[in-house]
Amino acid sequence: MGKFKQVIALREDLDISRGKQISQACHASLSAYKKANGEAQASWEERGCKKVIVDISDEELVERFERAKGLQIPAALVKDAGHTEVKPGTKTALGLGPAEEDKIDKVTGDLKLVK
Repeated sequence: MGKFKQVIALREDLDISRGKQISQACHASLSAYKKANGEAQASWEERGCKKVIVDISDEELVERFERAKGLQIPAALVKDAGHTEVKPGTKTALGLGPAEEDKIDKVTGDLKLVK
């Protein structure tokens, strides 16, 4: 089996605090992890739980989510409850994997790392 990773895509266009960004990334990571099968979870954990955080636009969020599902990559689209900084239902993040790197790269390989 190849290398495994998880990718978290955060909306680059939202004016939210760093804490809110981190919170949304955590939601995306855990939600996608829970959707992975036990073999993928174990392989990822054994290899250090690699995570990559990338920027994504609102327009691309759902399209990349659907593409990942089509490739059978564990995927979680985060919609905020709206209790603090954004309106209820605002799409904030996308979690993918853990899954094999080459598979995830077909969905997010062209996105830029968060700075």
